[in-house]
Amino acid sequence: MNGTLTPSPAPTRARRLTRALVYALAVATVLFGVGLLVRSQWDPLIRLDESVIESATAFSRPRAGLTDSLVLWQEVTQPFKLYLLGAALCLWVWLAKGLRTRAWWAFGTMMLAWMVGLGAKYLFQRARPELEDPVSTSPGYSFPSGHALNSAAWATIVVILVWPLLAHTWAKVVAVAAAVTMVAVTAADRVLLGVHYPSDVTVGVITGVGLVLASYAGYVGWHPPDEHEAPVHDPDMQPATIDVAERLEH
Repeated sequence: MNGTLTPSPAPTRARRLTRALVYALAVATVLFGVGLLVRSQWDPLIRLDESVIESATAFSRPRAGLTDSLVLWQEVTQPFKLYLLGAALCLWVWLAKGLRTRAWWAFGTMMLAWMVGLGAKYLFQRARPELEDPVSTSPGYSFPSGHALNSAAWATIVVILVWPLLAHTWAKVVAVAAAVTMVAVTAADRVLLGVHYPSDVTVGVITGVGLVLASYAGYVGWHPPDEHEAPVHDPDMQPATIDVAERLEH
């Protein structure tokens, strides 16, 4: 006996999976709660949405350089383009860095986020904003914003995916700052172009980030040790040990 007690992983795994379920329920509550308000045309929300989008498009409409940049950003952040790039990154992380299960988690969560966004649009079927002088137009339904949801999900996934590979604090700070900036610019882009209401992008961002966090909590709870995978710097991923002999000595 070496004097070290290692608790069974079962309680810890159950706690992590419970955490994942709580995250998922919180995301679903926001998505369906606001979605029902949208479907029922709840007047305070509708009036706020319309007021903000009219002010936003009044600001962007006369600024040709700004609108051109917004349209370009809209094209760059098309979900399928982000996920093609994400799939390539997952493949690199797996083959070049040996993070096999982490790469599969990332790819699977990207596809899940994409499907959730599409499904929610067809479930709530909110019409796009109708403006007398639109800055831009987009096909499909409005709630939640696909660009906002998928950009938020993609950025969060990428940061988590490469986190173990970032050896320096400055690199982690840059990664998080870049992700936050990308999501913020995408959210603003949708409103300034007049193709989404503020509630569309707000719920989209919350759903995208929340879905990824729920998925990651589940992955951490389920994830078995992988001999080819580098350890993740997450205190919950490391088995707790108690050195009994050392404690008795003190």
